[in-house]
Amino acid sequence: MELSSGFYGRSNPHMLSTSGGKAMGKLIEATHEPAGVEINMKPVLDIVEDIFERATPAAPGAIKQADASEPDERALHYSSLEQMMDVLSATINRISCEITYRLSIGEDAHSTTLAVAQIVKGYSWDAKIVLALAAFAMTYGEFLLVVQLYATNPLAKDVALLKQLPEILTRADLLKPKFDTLANLINAMVVVAKCTVEFKGLPSKYIRPEDPELSSANADIPSAVYWTIRSTVICSSQIMGLINMGHEFLSSTTDAWELSSLTHNINSIYNDLVEKLNRCRQRINERKDIEAFETLVRLFDAVHIDNMKILKALIYAKDDQPPLWDGTTKQRVSIELLRRKSVLLLISDLQIPEKELIILEQIYNESRVQPTRIESQYEVIWIPIVDRSSTFDDTMRKQFESLQAMMPWYSVGHPSMIQPAVMRYIKEVWGFNKKPLLVVLDPQGRVVNPNAMPMMFIWGSMAFPFTKLREEALWKEETWRIELLAYSIDPSIINWLTDRKFICLYGGEDMNWIRKFTTTAKAVAKTANIELEMLYVGKSNPRERVRRNMTNIELENLSHTLSDISLIWFFWVRLESMWHSRAQHGVTVRNDLIMQEILTMLGFDGSDQGWAVISRGADEMARAKAETFLKSLEEYTAWEAAAAEKGFIPALNDHFRSLRTEHHCNRLTLPGISVAEIGSIKDTVVCVDCGKPMEALLMFRCCTD
Repeated sequence: MELSSGFYGRSNPHMLSTSGGKAMGKLIEATHEPAGVEINMKPVLDIVEDIFERATPAAPGAIKQADASEPDERALHYSSLEQMMDVLSATINRISCEITYRLSIGEDAHSTTLAVAQIVKGYSWDAKIVLALAAFAMTYGEFLLVVQLYATNPLAKDVALLKQLPEILTRADLLKPKFDTLANLINAMVVVAKCTVEFKGLPSKYIRPEDPELSSANADIPSAVYWTIRSTVICSSQIMGLINMGHEFLSSTTDAWELSSLTHNINSIYNDLVEKLNRCRQRINERKDIEAFETLVRLFDAVHIDNMKILKALIYAKDDQPPLWDGTTKQRVSIELLRRKSVLLLISDLQIPEKELIILEQIYNESRVQPTRIESQYEVIWIPIVDRSSTFDDTMRKQFESLQAMMPWYSVGHPSMIQPAVMRYIKEVWGFNKKPLLVVLDPQGRVVNPNAMPMMFIWGSMAFPFTKLREEALWKEETWRIELLAYSIDPSIINWLTDRKFICLYGGEDMNWIRKFTTTAKAVAKTANIELEMLYVGKSNPRERVRRNMTNIELENLSHTLSDISLIWFFWVRLESMWHSRAQHGVTVRNDLIMQEILTMLGFDGSDQGWAVISRGADEMARAKAETFLKSLEEYTAWEAAAAEKGFIPALNDHFRSLRTEHHCNRLTLPGISVAEIGSIKDTVVCVDCGKPMEALLMFRCCTD
């Protein structure tokens, strides 16, 4: 049989251009007359893809042999497909016959493509592509089945003889390049088909045809349908040519060029479609996140009998695994263990300071010593906030696992379990912005404190149940005294208080002043016949200089030091926590003695000088900067008589006041204040020495030694 060049469906180069492709899409669009019947084409496409994967030769110079032991992963689909194929098989067979007939009479590929388009005119766009691919898959699969079984199956050998295939099959080295080129085009068609099927399956609840992302894709899909159907026609012509012309057909370079051109064109269509599909997915995810966020807002506004709905909404359980990691048993556990319990959500990124974890761990472990106490009736869950736009690589994974290993409480199994809507809620409603939060949920899942971190640092587990009401009650019981200032940083303080000793806390980084001050203070204490204990508490954000000071103080036996440098950090962060806590309750320097003293201490730390505070019992306390305090001690003889009459600390305070000059400068660094908050607080902060409003300035600081 002599075949004309039209049999091979030569492509006009202009048709492969963008404008030509659009024009072909218009032709297909003109044939589109949907019947309104919706069919899920994914199961059919799965079978088609399976045929292509099993049929394609796998190794150079060899024909893929059937493996009887190979598991049929899609066997479950076959039973569900039977009813669907009752409807579709006739159409698939008709397409196959139409292509075979038109190619056999020498009709060109374009006309054949339009003829197939008429057959599938009543189907949806994704169905048109899948049905055309299914028709070609039958032709391709039947041919390769004979090729694969030729050497071992007599029936396949007889069929091959009738199809004049033996000569080709003996030249597998020539057959493979041809099928490699075909396989590239087939793969391109399959991914385009998957793309159109996925477009069809996009949820109409979250994306509409008029949305620009989907509208743009819908405009391009007719062109994708045309070129995919046309490619099945060209591929079919290759198989027919191979059967009818045998060895002569293998050497055609023109056909290889045409297949490569079509592959390039189909891949370009796919790249364009998948980009628009990704934009559609992004729009869908955005709308889902908005819906999930609004659902979360409603959920927190509702009343619940326990905390399960809230916790399950916050922590997304996936893969049917328990969602929580128990830091004590090192096992995955169910969230049900937290039903009707007070739960503290520790919210942070992966940069949570280790020293904060150490202090929190110490407080948590102390609460577990007597688990039946009321103060122990709470649990903690770490909620890590990881930017979804960043790839969760090995470095981040190791960082997460390292932090998780330090925590004795619960944590989520993986950061991906915190969904975008939850992260948005945490940031927008609870105000998370890098600085760790401790959000408190009561046994019914209600938020009773958006950040109990200050309470935890000030009073530890004694602040249970960590509500705002409990915070107010605790402050009503407090006065400015050494117990509040130095609570839990050193156990010796309790003994010193019991023994009615004078307690001096001092700080700063100037080692020369420290030597002079401690030596002078000891001498004055001896002269005044008072028992004095001194404790160095350094400076906030302690670094190497403070560490060296601690070493020198111990070696020279100048005073007591804290057992660990992290306790110095804790001393100052407690003061910062007190400021935050008092400020949240509307307390200002103008009307509150405790706030005045807190800001005085923070002001001491903000200066370049040292400082000291001395106390005896709950009622007596004196504090001053380095120069004032040292000078007062050096001038002890000037107020020694007053000390004998009034008492040491009242007389010391009087002498401080006598040394105060009209011109002074106090600096105060308020912790955790953003630029936006400066305007709201500048009128409430006044100088603790003169009572005048302090000027607010913005400072950027890199803390180095």
